[in-house]
Amino acid sequence: MSDLIKIPMFPLTIFPLPGELVPLHIFEPRYRQLLDDAETKDISFGIYFNHTLNREKFGSLVKLESIIKRYPGGESDIIVKCTDLFLMDTLYRTFRDKLYPGGDVTMMNTDMYAPTSVKLTEKYKEYAAQMNITPSTKNISIYHIANDLSMDFESKLKFVSAEDERKESFLFNQLNYHHQLLLQAEKSKDVFHLN
Repeated sequence: MSDLIKIPMFPLTIFPLPGELVPLHIFEPRYRQLLDDAETKDISFGIYFNHTLNREKFGSLVKLESIIKRYPGGESDIIVKCTDLFLMDTLYRTFRDKLYPGGDVTMMNTDMYAPTSVKLTEKYKEYAAQMNITPSTKNISIYHIANDLSMDFESKLKFVSAEDERKESFLFNQLNYHHQLLLQAEKSKDVFHLN
């Protein structure tokens, strides 16, 4: 991990993982100012996961991918992409001379492209075939798998809290769990008959 740095902040009750694309609707003046800075100055900003489950104070560093729509009143629909994770130290009401919040964070420097083991990759390919998912890349990473699993907040927090060597086994167990759910769903189709 790196030293403490100050970044612009957008506290929300979402927790994107590296590689994940997230749609946001921007309407408050302070976050419209943040969007303007992200667009004109090409800055990244943090989405602090503002939830009681987040005892370790995780957040996601995101970068503006695209602006989908601009509304006459100044609102916007945008897409951001998570590029890293951080641990929040201090959240400030404003960032320097801006309207929007800021925070002191420690970046986790995640490698969202680190390859996975053959065992996990094979398990993921089985899951992807069951779900009719075409893997988006030849080099499947733990974050590609985690994003395709669409985990709930609690599972995401357990995943990012795990030591690096335990992240793969966590995902392997998640894939097994999803596999069992899919099998049960298939079995239940045979039980119900349409009348």
